[in-house]
Amino acid sequence: MKRVLFSLVAGRAKDVRLVGDFTDWEARPLIMDRMKPRSRTFAAAVSLPPGTYQYKFIVDGQWVEDPKADSVPNQFGTQNLAITIED
Repeated sequence: MKRVLFSLVAGRAKDVRLVGDFTDWEARPLIMDRMKPRSRTFAAAVSLPPGTYQYKFIVDGQWVEDPKADSVPNQFGTQNLAITIED
């Protein structure tokens, strides 16, 4: 298992969640916290075994991608973010 820090700059957001194939998408979203009080960056640490994972963020109820992350097409005609965890 490797501990991975997911982060997103989300300005004035009130609620930021991390969802992906490792959370059964919306079934078990992870609540992200501000890295510091009044910070614009939200983060969540997740322990994952090696593999490739797809994920997205939900910011104040809206599905959001991180433009700095790699993306892959999904079945809904939009993009998911992708990360590969190596040993």
